[in-house]
Amino acid sequence: MNYEQIIQNTIKSNNSKIVLLVMDGIGDIRSMNFKNKTPLEYAHTPNLDKLAKASITGRMHPILPGITPGSGPGHLGLFGYDPLNNSIGRGVLEAIGIDFELKSYDVAARCNFATMNDKGLITDRRAGRIPTEMTVELCNILKSINEIDGVEIIIKPGKGHRFVTIFRSKEKSMGSMINDTDPLVEGKAPIPAAGKNASSQFLADVINKFIKQGYALINDKNPANAFLMRGIASKPKIPSMRDKYLLESAAIATYPMYRGIASLLGMTLLPAPDSIEGLFETYVNYHHKYDFFFIHVKGTDQAGEDGDFDSKVSCIEKVDKALPIILENKPDVLAITGDHSSPCAMRSHSWHPIPLLIHSQFAGVDDVKKFHENACNNGGLGFFESNYLMGILLANAKRLDKFGA
Repeated sequence: MNYEQIIQNTIKSNNSKIVLLVMDGIGDIRSMNFKNKTPLEYAHTPNLDKLAKASITGRMHPILPGITPGSGPGHLGLFGYDPLNNSIGRGVLEAIGIDFELKSYDVAARCNFATMNDKGLITDRRAGRIPTEMTVELCNILKSINEIDGVEIIIKPGKGHRFVTIFRSKEKSMGSMINDTDPLVEGKAPIPAAGKNASSQFLADVINKFIKQGYALINDKNPANAFLMRGIASKPKIPSMRDKYLLESAAIATYPMYRGIASLLGMTLLPAPDSIEGLFETYVNYHHKYDFFFIHVKGTDQAGEDGDFDSKVSCIEKVDKALPIILENKPDVLAITGDHSSPCAMRSHSWHPIPLLIHSQFAGVDDVKKFHENACNNGGLGFFESNYLMGILLANAKRLDKFGA
C-alpha cells in the first residue's frame, strides 16, 4: 500500500477549513550580489515572523533533491498529486485557465511573445513583458492563420505576454510528444518542433509551418516580433480534490496557468483581483462556503525570473502587510509556502528546497522565530517532498482517521 492509498483509506470529512497560500517562486539563495541575504531574509516581515513563532516550519523538495520543477509539477506536488506519476502539459493548463473548453482531440500550447534579432536569435524571451492589450492585438494578427494541413488553429490571448494556441482536428491523428520551441535562454535561436512518433511528427510539421507564417506576420512588431511554444499537450484524466480528499475546494489566482491547474482538479475559480489585499479579501468573502482554499501570489516568481531582488522583497512585504486579512478570519490550518524556488541570481526556477510554515491548533511549535529559508532549515518538519504536504494539512485538520488497528 502506498501513501496515496493510505490517504484514501483514512480520509474523512468535517467542518475544518484549510488555506494554502502559495507565494510562487518564493525560495531563493544567499548571494553576495544581493546583500548576502535571500529576499525573505531581507524583507521586513513582522506578521510572517510572528506567525512563525507560533507555528512549525521546514523545507520541501518540489519533486526530488536536485530536480528543478516546472510550475505544473510544482503545484501538483503541493496538492498531493505525485508529479512523477501525474503529468499535465502547460499548454493545457493555460488554455483551461482562460476558460477555453478543450476537446479530447485538441492539442494546446502555451506561447510567449518574444524579441528576435536579425540573426534569428532570441534577445528577450518575454518581449519586455508586453501588456495584455498588445498581446490581444498581436493575437488578432495571428488569427489570420486559421488552418494548416487540415488542422484548425485557434489562438487565444492570455495575460501579459502569453497566449494559447490550440490545434484541433477530429480527422487527423495528432500526437503531443513534441519538444518546446523555447530555447530557455537568450542568445539562441528557437528550437524547431519535432515529434517522437508519427502522429506527433505530423503535428510538429504543422507547428513549424504555423511558426514560419506567424513570424512573417509580426516581423515588424518590435519588441514582440516572434513567439515561443512550451508545454504542447492534450488534456489528461485526473481525479478531483473532492474525489481524492472529500474537500470542497476553491482557487483564488489571477494567472491562467494556475487557474487552469485548479480547474482541472475540480476547484471552483473565485474572483481574483490584481492586488494581494484583493486576493485575501476574496478568501474572507467566501471562507464559509469551502473547505480548502488555494491562494496564489505571482509577483515573487516574476521578480525572481527577472533577477529583480528589490521587487521580490517588495512583493513579500506586501503579502506580510496584507496577512492580517487572513489572520482575522483564521482557518483551522494555514500553510504558507511556494511551488518552487526562483533565485534572483539564477533568473529561473531552481531545485532549491522551499520554505514552509504550518499553523494550526495541532501542528505544534518549533524554535524557529522568523520565516525565511535559513531559519526553516532548523524547523520541526525537516525536509520532505512536497507531495506529502496535503497529508500533513489533512492530519492537522483532523480529516484523517488512524491507520490500522
